[in-house]
Amino acid sequence: MSASFDPRDPLGIDDLLSPEDLAIRDTVRDWCAERVLPHIAQWFEDGELPTVRELARELGRIGALGMHLEGYGCAGASAVQYGLACVELEAADSGLRSLVSVQGSLAMYAIHRWGSAEQKEHWLPAMAAGEVIGCFGLTEPDHGSDPASMRSSAKRDGADWVLRGRKMWITNGSVAGVAIVWAQTEDGVRGFVVPTDAPGFSAPEIKHKGSLRASVTSELVLEDVRLPGDAALPEVVGLRGPLSCLNQARYGIVWGALGAARSCVEAARGYSMTREQFGRPLAGFQLTQAKLADMSLELNKGLLLALHLGRRMDAGTLRPEQVSYGKLNSVREALAIAHTARTILGANGISYEYPVMRHAANLESVLTYEGTPEMHQLVIGKALTGADAFR
Repeated sequence: MSASFDPRDPLGIDDLLSPEDLAIRDTVRDWCAERVLPHIAQWFEDGELPTVRELARELGRIGALGMHLEGYGCAGASAVQYGLACVELEAADSGLRSLVSVQGSLAMYAIHRWGSAEQKEHWLPAMAAGEVIGCFGLTEPDHGSDPASMRSSAKRDGADWVLRGRKMWITNGSVAGVAIVWAQTEDGVRGFVVPTDAPGFSAPEIKHKGSLRASVTSELVLEDVRLPGDAALPEVVGLRGPLSCLNQARYGIVWGALGAARSCVEAARGYSMTREQFGRPLAGFQLTQAKLADMSLELNKGLLLALHLGRRMDAGTLRPEQVSYGKLNSVREALAIAHTARTILGANGISYEYPVMRHAANLESVLTYEGTPEMHQLVIGKALTGADAFR
């Protein structure tokens, strides 16, 4: 006998997950419900994340920081389990998932993959526990999609390095204890582990944002920051280093954006079943049902793609081009779902009493960070044709 239909899991995707997968997902979901959802609308409206350090420590206690990394206090979870956590975090708010993604997939991953034994031992346990927050400095005021043209530089001065430059749109920057900064050197692009209390380092917070308002976003300013010779990540030279980190973060977005989409679908479905117009609930109108069906279809297609990519990552067979398929699809469809959900809620769709407008605003940032849709289209296009159309 077939199982009953579940509107929250219409394709039975939960049946493809292990008990451990579901337990990790539910742990993150319950934490978000208790610690974030009661406050997130106010935080977003106020344009701040007032308890970010406390939240980071709590995320460390539930094993969410660098959870897909091995050793050094990290949970050693699977890629699928990390993805499921990203869904729940972004269903609460994209800013929260960004905090976790930057910590684990960018800052911690850079040290874990490319750092020295000493760098790993010094930084990773504290970062996994949420005692130290990390940020990742690649994007510059004049160079986003073209990191090869970055102007930040690191030059040798005796045994030391001296860093100069600026980075822009840096999540966690103003609250970070350590920054992974990428800069041009005589040998090529290199990464540096920069304690944020180093003289010459500052991270002014960026205000007046219309998106990711419940997230700390900063500029990094490096004015002759002097670092010891062993501050450089020793295991990589060139753009392969930062791009490998971005691939990890993009994978999290593949899942995370669908969490925002799920929140919008659930809000629209619930609203349509209680809001009456012309003597009956909105859910009883054909056009509303068509919208709900299309939103559910795209959400669950996206989840199946994310699960497929997660299985490939766990098997060690995931390619960067495949991550581009996922990032492009998930964010584009999530944004379309948010816009459609807003139409079902009518005027109430713009109220922070409901999550839809907040998710729609956040997804505008998610659409272009970690690679704009056009860049991912070109990655896929190059893979399909062999022709490089970036320039």
